[in-house]
Amino acid sequence: MRRTVTGRTDHVVIVGAGLAGLSAALHLLGSGRRVTVVERDALPGGRAGSRELGGYRLDTGPTVLTMPHLADEAFAAVGDRLADHVELLPLHPAYRACFADGGTLDVHTDAAAMEAEVERFAGAREAAGYRRLRTWLTRLHAVQMRRFIDANFDSPLGLLTPDLARLAALGGFGRLDARIGRFLTDERLKRVFSFQSLYAGVAPARALAAYAVIAYMDTVAGVYFPRGGMHALPRAMAAAAVTAGADLRLGRDVTRLERSGSRITAVVTADERIPCDAVVLTPDLPAAHRLLGRRPRRPVPLRHAPSAVVLHAGTTRTWPHLAHHTLSFGTAWHRTFEELTRTGTLMTDPSLLITRPTASDPALAPEGRHLHYVLAPCPNTETGPDARAWSDLAPRYRDRLLATLEGRGLAGLAAAIEEECLVTPADWTAQGHAAGTPFSVAHTFAQTGPFRPRNLVRGTDNAVLAGCGTTPGVGVPTVLISGKLAAARITGTPGRRTAAKGGRR
Repeated sequence: MRRTVTGRTDHVVIVGAGLAGLSAALHLLGSGRRVTVVERDALPGGRAGSRELGGYRLDTGPTVLTMPHLADEAFAAVGDRLADHVELLPLHPAYRACFADGGTLDVHTDAAAMEAEVERFAGAREAAGYRRLRTWLTRLHAVQMRRFIDANFDSPLGLLTPDLARLAALGGFGRLDARIGRFLTDERLKRVFSFQSLYAGVAPARALAAYAVIAYMDTVAGVYFPRGGMHALPRAMAAAAVTAGADLRLGRDVTRLERSGSRITAVVTADERIPCDAVVLTPDLPAAHRLLGRRPRRPVPLRHAPSAVVLHAGTTRTWPHLAHHTLSFGTAWHRTFEELTRTGTLMTDPSLLITRPTASDPALAPEGRHLHYVLAPCPNTETGPDARAWSDLAPRYRDRLLATLEGRGLAGLAAAIEEECLVTPADWTAQGHAAGTPFSVAHTFAQTGPFRPRNLVRGTDNAVLAGCGTTPGVGVPTVLISGKLAAARITGTPGRRTAAKGGRR
């Protein structure tokens, strides 16, 4: 039996209407709790926000959606369906990978299509290796999801299950790069199945092989895009929560928590005091700790993932070789991770994610126009330039980024831009993200599973954390799970819900 908060839990206040907070809200409503969600911004979504720029509709957060059934679980908690709110467009290919040698690989989630593409790209031997890799990724996911990802931990002893031995037998505690190398020898192909570790904050050569589960989500389970943009997902979740009885209060910044002994008794904004029986905190860890009035002691300080510079560009033209998601790899690879995680220098030969959402939904831009989102990983402000340095760096880096893109086949990009927005670590810092990164705490071994900041708060009987800084970690699927796990800490009944009618009062 997992630990839960103690005492009454009839009325739960959730601080933050991001994906984690909305997931928690729906699961709590399904268990019969009264729920109030307080959000500082004018829109729900948190990191998965939206912005209008000269007729272009920008997603200000994640652009890749995998494992949408996890969102559907939250809707199902109140007797609803994701499909009734959001049209999901499966992406074929999931990605297009472009390499410095001119080679191009379309990443398909269909096994036969991907095998044929790998054979075309790198030969029959690599295609056979891909078949074995896909089988391994599928087994890895099956072992991890129930026991290690979609699970609350009370201590490291919670790892001691038969699935731990199965994970070890699969090589999950080896190194990601080496494990992928057992199946594939082509260095370009290895990148396609290991670049995901960057967003976990660890180089493939040092990341646990268990993190290949992210490659499963991308390359096996499938990649989707919600019509209307990624922000359509939190918008729909918020609407479903309100229909199910949630009180959603937008534009309210929480300033403090009232306590009585070891319990939170009210959430206070500039304008109101909201009494509560329990609270779910979803802001970044430093903000949550400030509200709680204490920061947990750790033997080693938390290490944060690399950050990113994002260029949103509304253009008068596009480039036919771009898929919805295009990975543009430079020649350098190992050096890139050294720069991002150790030396703190900007990538000298960057690998970039280019997203063209108008490839799937032209309505996101004015007629005849196109929207491009370029994500360039960069060091966080603890490892690299601090937030103040970015005020001088930003325009120079923007020009350097455009020059790199033009040199990689996007000729005329700079001249085609009519609306743009550049987001740097200074902006992430201003939004309250520790170390100037939207990717939160890195997934080192010492910050994974039961060693990651836990969602139960020591010294407070009725507060729970949710979001990418706590378990299970960074990414849309895991953040949705974090909301469900937070709700389970309050209800004690993970995966169970009352009749839909009970959540719709």
